[in-house]
Amino acid sequence: MKKVIVQKFGGTSVADTDKIKNVAKTVIREKNNGNDVVVVVSAMGHTTDHLVKMAKALNSNPSAREMDMLLSTGECVSIALLTMAIQALGYKAVSFNAMQIGILTENVHSKARIVDIKTDKLKKNLEEGNIIVVAGFQGVTDDGEITTLGRGGSDTSAVALAAALNAERCDIYTDVEGVYTTDPRVVPNASRLDIISYEEMLELAHAGANVLHPRSVETAKQYAVPLRVRSSFNLDNMGTLIVGVEKMEINKPVAGVAADLSQVRVVVCDVPDTPGEAATLFGCLAQENISVDMIIQSYARKASQTNDIAFTINKEDLDKASTILDEVKVKLGAGDVKIDDNIAKVSIIGAGMIDRPGIASTMFKTLATSGINIRMISTSEIKISCLINKEDAQKAVKALHEVFQLECDEIADVKGTLPEDEL
Repeated sequence: MKKVIVQKFGGTSVADTDKIKNVAKTVIREKNNGNDVVVVVSAMGHTTDHLVKMAKALNSNPSAREMDMLLSTGECVSIALLTMAIQALGYKAVSFNAMQIGILTENVHSKARIVDIKTDKLKKNLEEGNIIVVAGFQGVTDDGEITTLGRGGSDTSAVALAAALNAERCDIYTDVEGVYTTDPRVVPNASRLDIISYEEMLELAHAGANVLHPRSVETAKQYAVPLRVRSSFNLDNMGTLIVGVEKMEINKPVAGVAADLSQVRVVVCDVPDTPGEAATLFGCLAQENISVDMIIQSYARKASQTNDIAFTINKEDLDKASTILDEVKVKLGAGDVKIDDNIAKVSIIGAGMIDRPGIASTMFKTLATSGINIRMISTSEIKISCLINKEDAQKAVKALHEVFQLECDEIADVKGTLPEDEL
């Protein structure tokens, strides 16, 4: 039985007909290696941004359902064109959208999660020798409603398909050579990692490294799907392999440094210091699918028996969160809600940090020496994150990258931009 390789190509990789032809050759190369191939593609170039702009020109607050109907069309264009290009080179290929296959999701628009994938049609077409081209980023509910998976949805589609088909590997083709110790645009001599664990990649993704979306890494980890991040422009470079930590040899305590400038800090002041208030606050946010990252609750003030709760959320959720928080503060009898968008979260990540003393103190001392004030701190077994002023982000990344000796001797060869402009 042939091995199945799932390949995913983002928006910049299929931005025009010449690039689509190049992708077709890459797909055929894998087919000629004796493997069955399933390809997942995003919408071409800036198609999604263009569709959003048109929608907003007609309706400043379009419904989530109609936006899903609109945005799902971008990938349908890509799969048809790529299939034509493969067929023009003499190979059998067929394209499918999510409804045709049966990529089933929960009944949530714009941020749906995949719950099941029907594989009968996929396996039948693979047995017939077809290269299969699938629309990423989209799904369908049990009652036939079109949904989209949110930012990074095509990565998630590819990994989920690889899991459903028990694929040998899922290759994510992008416009960089792999996963680096930090953003090569900030530190030109950042090192490309040959191998990294799911846990480290997941933390890097959450911390702001935009090579892979966290949900795709979570899915890969859950189903033990080996991931490889590769360049669309250099097929001889095998990029970065992402596997379980048990398959790795840990040589350095810190694998990478990342900065996230996409968050805002929210402080709900004068929250009554009684049981259940925090649960009410974060429960209301959760009901609207708003994820919270760093959280700090201050000590209760004896005089007023209140405290302040500070947390961070994504900027894209701020408008919705502000409406909810205005209602919640009245419900709680809390004070003002303060918003600060002049922040950045800088993080160090590494599976080798476990039981390795001194890593945190080195990070804090390095930031202090660089004149950078820490406003919030959060930790896990393999990550330490500090909230700092946005203008200090690049300085912090450079200093931490140097102190943990993550540089290489060569300048990173960055073909495109990070992150790849796609859904």
